[in-house]
Amino acid sequence: MSSSNITVTTWSLEQTAPSDLRPAAAPEGDDVRIVRAEVPSPEFSRFLYASVGGDIKWIDRLGWTYAQWEEQLGRPGAETWVAYEKGTPAGYVELEAQDDGAVEIVYFGLIPAFRGRRIGGHLLSYGIARAWDLAERWPERTETKRVWLHTCSLDGEHAMANYERRGFRLFRTETGEEPDAPTPGPWPGAFPSA
Repeated sequence: MSSSNITVTTWSLEQTAPSDLRPAAAPEGDDVRIVRAEVPSPEFSRFLYASVGGDIKWIDRLGWTYAQWEEQLGRPGAETWVAYEKGTPAGYVELEAQDDGAVEIVYFGLIPAFRGRRIGGHLLSYGIARAWDLAERWPERTETKRVWLHTCSLDGEHAMANYERRGFRLFRTETGEEPDAPTPGPWPGAFPSA
């Protein structure tokens, strides 16, 4: 069986001051709340990763061992913020403090059933604000000078527009070939091919 490649464009975006953030309004009502997952939990983080990215080919962490998840989640300046709707996990944003005051939004997204309900802009806004004030929770980290992320042509159709509406600016575009991996879903067969 031969594998085929697909062309993928990756866009890197950044904010360089807290004033760059243009927050989205919170969804109406009090059904949505955002909470930091303060206890590192490989099981929960893998659930979020697979559930949010299952239909858009997030595959790089699927083969991680428990120890790899523990190491990633236990790093100083690594944070996971989870959006809940009526007590049910709806999506998450994962932050990672890096050198020289940079904070990367490593992963961000919603579980498919929660998309299109005005949760994404609110969660992203909240995550960006937490990236800018990350040093307040991690005194050993330097003050945030830059928040950045990357998205690609495989991500959700509204991802780029959401990032730009929140005040991110494009600083790099790359196009390359990647293996056309099957869409894994959070469990086998969750998102059958059309």
